[in-house]
Amino acid sequence: MTKIVNHWIGGKTAEGASGTYGPVTDPATGEVTTKVAFASVEEVDAAVAAAKDAFTTWGQSSLAQRTSILFRFRALLDEHRDEIAALITAEHGKVHSDALGEVARGLEIVDLACGISVQLKGELSTQVATNVDVAAIRQPLGVVAGITPFNFPAMVPMWMFPLAVACGNTFVLKPSEKDPSAALKLAELLAEAGLPDGVFNVVHGDKVAVDRLLEHPDVKAVSFVGSTPIARYIHSTASAHGKRVQALGGAKNHMLVLPDADLDAAADAAVSAAYGSAGERCMAISAVVAVGSIGDELVRKIRERAEKIKIGPGTDPASEMGPLITAAHRDKVASYVSGAAAEGAEVVLDGTGYTVEGHEDGHWIGISLLDKVPTGAKAYQDEIFGPVLSVLRVDTYEDGVALINASPYGNGTAIFTRDGGAARRFQLEIEAGMVGVNVPIPVPVGYHSFGGWKDSLFGDHHIYGNDGTHFYTRGKVVTTRWPDPSDTPAGVDLGFPRNH
Repeated sequence: MTKIVNHWIGGKTAEGASGTYGPVTDPATGEVTTKVAFASVEEVDAAVAAAKDAFTTWGQSSLAQRTSILFRFRALLDEHRDEIAALITAEHGKVHSDALGEVARGLEIVDLACGISVQLKGELSTQVATNVDVAAIRQPLGVVAGITPFNFPAMVPMWMFPLAVACGNTFVLKPSEKDPSAALKLAELLAEAGLPDGVFNVVHGDKVAVDRLLEHPDVKAVSFVGSTPIARYIHSTASAHGKRVQALGGAKNHMLVLPDADLDAAADAAVSAAYGSAGERCMAISAVVAVGSIGDELVRKIRERAEKIKIGPGTDPASEMGPLITAAHRDKVASYVSGAAAEGAEVVLDGTGYTVEGHEDGHWIGISLLDKVPTGAKAYQDEIFGPVLSVLRVDTYEDGVALINASPYGNGTAIFTRDGGAARRFQLEIEAGMVGVNVPIPVPVGYHSFGGWKDSLFGDHHIYGNDGTHFYTRGKVVTTRWPDPSDTPAGVDLGFPRNH
């Protein structure tokens, strides 16, 4: 019997009423294992209404109450991390160790939310004028929404809702319809931790559900992670409806390798950053820029390591890389490799046509490595979101920086070098929101914020860290004057207020 994933509204499961369902596939077998209910406008409205009703009390609750629930949630997450990872593997396909790593990175933000009291401290200036004090405080927005991608079905939601609810907001999550079960498990654990009904809600669906969240007058802010075209649409549509928006888009992350770099370390980093999680992550390194004469040796070292990667089902402990999310995505990724030679690239490794014995209907693709890729090639221009690494050649450091800065994306980038001066120049000159120095995937820890530049971010706030707290709250300044008890009434003064 096919499993059905329903919505979570007002603290309990809400069966889909629209009659529309989407298929959820096991990427390792190609088999449809689950049906997910797609929400109608009315069902989205019900979730927002539940969140709005819950905000009347949750928004006034104490910090101690909110954080105590989050501490219990964190303990439950830790207890159930293997179960959540198994759900991710079953629907996304990533290997179990990758899925466990995803849960661990989500836990980092729950840790931050448990200590939110520090970020929510206000400011006070006393005696700015005679008997006048000024205080700055931060207050929650109300109902906020999160729209999250398929590639991290547990981590990315946890980049959003723990901070949002810790700040006193209520939350409506629209996870990817391709792997929805992890989000529902998180909702169940929140309820078990004691989160009041309606504070956290989950609605599944497609563009109907997304558009209603973007337009709904009671939704005050929208957080999004996904591709650049959709991020741009989310930002423009939600902004037009008066909402605060943080929309994180796509990426084409470069790794600049200087001639003095440790090439073994650089090759190790390139392989892990390009092919980990099958390349389905916005912080993957998809372009290595080799400076000077090191290109041939670097490509050789990358190839030697890439050829040893074990590809198989995520449930197999020996597997280091799993399948792609859908057959259609697998075919799209393969098309970049198949067309690379005609665009002037040298195909060093061709992963198209790869299958796994006993799982021939899975969404498999092997490791692909392209060398001497022209900047005009589609394999370089587009975000492939798969296990394809392009190597580009430049003569100088300056040429490499110019190439990277010419990209419309500015999510993450890295430099590999032994030269501290070159690294310092790079971190100041490069046009990207996250920079790694001898670190290939510079995802910040939870108490710093994650976000890119240019077409990788739409909106003013990065996600989690201090930016996350500021995004989910709004500032208020209170000016107070209490007359001294010994003062006598001074009468009415119609002049401009005096501060001195």
